[in-house]
Amino acid sequence: MSVVILYGTETGNSEVVADAIADVLAAEHDPSIYDMSEFAVEDLDPADFLVVICSTYGEGELPTGAEPFAEELADADPDLTGLRFAVFGLGDTVYEETFNRGGEIIADLLGSRGATQVGEHARHDYSSEITPAKLAGEWARGISGLIDPVSVS
Repeated sequence: MSVVILYGTETGNSEVVADAIADVLAAEHDPSIYDMSEFAVEDLDPADFLVVICSTYGEGELPTGAEPFAEELADADPDLTGLRFAVFGLGDTVYEETFNRGGEIIADLLGSRGATQVGEHARHDYSSEITPAKLAGEWARGISGLIDPVSVS
């Protein structure tokens, strides 16, 4: 099964996380990485597994790199039934009320169009001592087994 990794970023941290996740998933899967600002909603395919990495910017908004994808998703309102996805969010608990809101916004947009979120919604905290890439690698090992759907006989 192909894995599509989409990242939305303001400063580039989500791209670093996307690379770390792809490195782990490449052992058993075929990951491709795309900047959300350059990925068309019409290219979402239920046959793929989607990994979303999204930071939070400003007062709980999407980063600039995620805005075009989110706007297209809202405007096109596609039926994403059958699409499975996992989310890795980046934020800082210094901003209590908006901590990791960017990832939540994208997850809500996908879920409200029929996609199914699987696994733990990872939430990196910049106030912690663990780097985003390290947490992402650990998280990717955890979701790797969830990527291929269980076949029912």
